[in-house]
Amino acid sequence: MSNSLSTLDWIVIAGYFLLLLAIAYWVIRQKNENSEDYFLAGRNMGWFVVGASIFASNIGSEHVVGLAGSGAADKFPLLIYELHAWVVILLGWLFLPFYVRSGVFTMPEFLEKRFGEKARWFLSLFSLAAYVLTKVSVTLYAGGIVISTLLDIPFMTGALATVILTGIYTVLGGMRAVVYTETLQAIILVVGAATLTVLGLSAAGGWESVVATVNTEVRPDYMNMWRSMDDNDYPWHWLVLSSTIVGIWYWCTDQVIVQRVLTAQNITEARRGSIFGAFLKLMPVFLFLIPGIVALVLNLRGELAYDTPDQAFPALMMQVLPSGLRGLVAAGLMAALMSSLASVFNSCSTLFTMDIYKKIKPQATEKQMVNMGRLATGVVVLLGIAWVPVIEDLAGGALYGYLQSVQAYIAPPITAVFLLGIFFSRINNNGALATLFSGLAIAAIRLTLEVMKDSLDPNGILYPIADMNFLKFSTFFFLYCVATAVVVSLLTPRQSMKSIEGLTMGSITDKQKEENASSYTWVDIVASLFVVLVVVFVMIYFS
Repeated sequence: MSNSLSTLDWIVIAGYFLLLLAIAYWVIRQKNENSEDYFLAGRNMGWFVVGASIFASNIGSEHVVGLAGSGAADKFPLLIYELHAWVVILLGWLFLPFYVRSGVFTMPEFLEKRFGEKARWFLSLFSLAAYVLTKVSVTLYAGGIVISTLLDIPFMTGALATVILTGIYTVLGGMRAVVYTETLQAIILVVGAATLTVLGLSAAGGWESVVATVNTEVRPDYMNMWRSMDDNDYPWHWLVLSSTIVGIWYWCTDQVIVQRVLTAQNITEARRGSIFGAFLKLMPVFLFLIPGIVALVLNLRGELAYDTPDQAFPALMMQVLPSGLRGLVAAGLMAALMSSLASVFNSCSTLFTMDIYKKIKPQATEKQMVNMGRLATGVVVLLGIAWVPVIEDLAGGALYGYLQSVQAYIAPPITAVFLLGIFFSRINNNGALATLFSGLAIAAIRLTLEVMKDSLDPNGILYPIADMNFLKFSTFFFLYCVATAVVVSLLTPRQSMKSIEGLTMGSITDKQKEENASSYTWVDIVASLFVVLVVVFVMIYFS
């Protein structure tokens, strides 16, 4: 099998880009001078588009590269982050009704309604910084690995070319361009990756042969995602707790994901979109992790070569796929890169425009806000590019692990504030602010110490903090955040129930309860239970 793209491959890739540009052009021709249309696609999307957009926003090139790399690099426990389909279900059933009732554009805007203006400012600035640290730069880095492996060019060259194209249609077309192109990209990514999984397994002699080779050549428990409580890297109990904290932050409170469900026509379509997105979220196990294991097996047999585990997926693609199909999967990988970038670009512009610019300049016209959103996108792109060299040093050939560790420090304070804010009316703005600001300081200290770990005195007071397993640290960090929010709130005056009506479990009116109950049917319940059962099955199988 040739290890370079053929003429037919390039024709397929060109066809993908032409179709993408045609959709983007059609959307851009629609007028986007209204901020609701530009940032939330006019709030009239159906469940299929919402679900596909959720999936495409999440499954970026960092998953394609990183999850496959985890399968090829003895990081199987990280599979648990791909079983968070049950958390997406939680978004649709628990969090979504509160967001829809509040009528917000952004998650910081929701925090302002619940806890006041300072909480909104904090989350806006914190989220923008977090996106540069994780989403934008990690996606750029992963995309660079994919494209450099495919085209044999410097990785920044390919990544930048894709960023420019993505930036153009995101800036001009806004959220509507993003969700429609993401729907196309989700379809291409699923079809392409599924094809690679089937042909990869065929090249390796089938799943049973793959399992036998791994058990013999590596060790029998290699594909066990549940390691002992004494494991240095992924003790199962800390992994379950920390991944749940991160999952709730990412799927239920993060602007990039929640903005997708806010584009829906109504709460019924939004919930069904989240259920469909949860179903699609089950696919990465089969689309990316298994190809990573197949690549490992072929590497052990001397039939496939790659320099780092993060190159496993694109290397397998070049090795086993015939001409034409290789181009389809290459297009799928580029789609993953572009969909993730487009999602983050649009969410960053929404956060900056609605939560910062509009606050500073409340008299701004709709056209001015749309133009400011476009400008903000460009700035975020430049900041992400600047951070890529740091990502390259920290990732060390295990990009997915880097992403999960950084998110483990970002998630606890935000998860605590949103969960407590919705479940307990007694949590007030003082408790929320104390948690958010002290949480930011702790996260910054931990991340700094982790980078400086090798230069610290092993007998010093700081070394144990830097050396603590990131999953264990994240769990204790979350408990600290919960305790801080509760104690500070109880020591300070209660917020008036009038000011938080409909924003907490204890303040929902009877009318709101009736409206929520009429927004779903037995079909929604059965579909949600099916997703949860599949998650349980995968957890048991890989044990």
